[in-house]
Amino acid sequence: MPDPNGFLRYDRRLPARRPVPVRIMDWREVYPPAGEELIREQATRCMDCGIPFCHDGCPLGNRIPDWNDLVRTGGWDAAVESLHATNNFPEFTGRLCPAPCEAACVLGLGGQQPVTIKQVEVEIADAAVARGGLEPRPAAAPTGRSVAVVGSGPAGLAAAQQLARAGHAVTVYERDDAVGGLLRYGIPDFKLEKRHIDRRLAQLAAEGVRFRTGVNVGVDVTAEQLRAEHDAVLLACGALEGRDTPDTPGRGLRGVHQAMTHLVAANRAVAGTAAGQPSDAVAGEGRLAPAVLPDGTPIDAAGRHVVIIGGGDTAADCLGVAHRQGAAGVYQLDLYPEPPHSRDAARDPWPTWPWVLRDYPAHEEGGERVFAVAVQEFVDDGTGQVRAVRVAEVAVEKRDGRRIVTALPGSERELPADLVLLAIGFEGTERQPLLEQLGLARNARGAVDARPDWQTDTDGVFVAGDMHRGASLIVWAIAEGRAAAAAIHAYLGGVGELPAPVDPARQPLAAR
Repeated sequence: MPDPNGFLRYDRRLPARRPVPVRIMDWREVYPPAGEELIREQATRCMDCGIPFCHDGCPLGNRIPDWNDLVRTGGWDAAVESLHATNNFPEFTGRLCPAPCEAACVLGLGGQQPVTIKQVEVEIADAAVARGGLEPRPAAAPTGRSVAVVGSGPAGLAAAQQLARAGHAVTVYERDDAVGGLLRYGIPDFKLEKRHIDRRLAQLAAEGVRFRTGVNVGVDVTAEQLRAEHDAVLLACGALEGRDTPDTPGRGLRGVHQAMTHLVAANRAVAGTAAGQPSDAVAGEGRLAPAVLPDGTPIDAAGRHVVIIGGGDTAADCLGVAHRQGAAGVYQLDLYPEPPHSRDAARDPWPTWPWVLRDYPAHEEGGERVFAVAVQEFVDDGTGQVRAVRVAEVAVEKRDGRRIVTALPGSERELPADLVLLAIGFEGTERQPLLEQLGLARNARGAVDARPDWQTDTDGVFVAGDMHRGASLIVWAIAEGRAAAAAIHAYLGGVGELPAPVDPARQPLAAR
């Protein structure tokens, strides 16, 4: 039985981050492993509530109280099994998810700090590796049915594993030169070292999943060819079309880029694949080749004054990258006023996801955050290169469902900028020949609609993850991948049912 007084005996604690002067000199993960004593103490804070709202905060339906108590009592092997029963990749979510489950922890209702669910999760995932690795679980017998998965991010990989374990022949198509989607080239190593991806891919390959990289479906392989070769197709291409500001004066200047363009170039430099130039960095250490675009254009922050526009996860990733590349200085701009430090119950009642100030490890490393400002102009240095951004303080309000941004007179100023990164969100899945070939169109959100059985308007073609939902959390991608796999399994006449944690209409917890 869980300890009902655990949260009274122990305060919330996380392992200390690696020191800033040390970690900005390499690309290794910010957090070291937590000791077993610390993680057992933190798991003890879970009360095993009669109604565990953390289950509803997490779309995967993770059995959080179960594996917390197993960790508390030293049942690590059983905790590994319990965690993997609902989550294919807990080592990814434990490192990357912002943890809506913690926002829904019942301790938050009483003014206490929530259980460190995310940290316990990642320690269980790492314990699975330490205790003998990730054992493949191949199907007992093949079904003779074949599935194509287009895209190798968390949604596509989760679906691929579920379907392969059910006996279907699964081929994952990835247009990049390596599997992983945004996990591979969009997430910096200081948040997710790529060895974690490679370890999972080895497990999937041992379970029978085939990977075809460097294949742009719709260009290198047509939709007709794909459908002729496979009995079902899952689209899991993500939502990579970045939001832009084409009407802002100076947007076309050199040095103004989409944030994801910068992150991909930086990740390729760390991986040693930047424009084909090998890096002498080994396992995240050593001097890197500069980050460059595919055409060789420099996009490295070294020695530059960097301005990052946006206040979310992508912006924080760019901030951490800029520090490690040796930026001369960094500003991070946010259109909205500084959020409160604690939940405003009138606005975001428990257990919903609250609007609060979130300090990422990158903010501890340096840079200046500026709230309630908007860029009025990217300023030309006279040669077509950006030299500054002109910003103004703004007031933001909503009228009739529309956002109204008003610049405050006399508040304009310039911030030095040699490199500007736009991290202002995504507008949906990319426009691509594949959609036209399948007779599909993007909806008003830039996503692809799904019927209740996860099929698109084209029979036998399914969609999941950000391509369906729009840019969202990794837990939603995995949940949708698992649910779409269950639908595909049923469509193919598979025996039994696969777990389906969500349906296409499911939304995060929200106040009505």
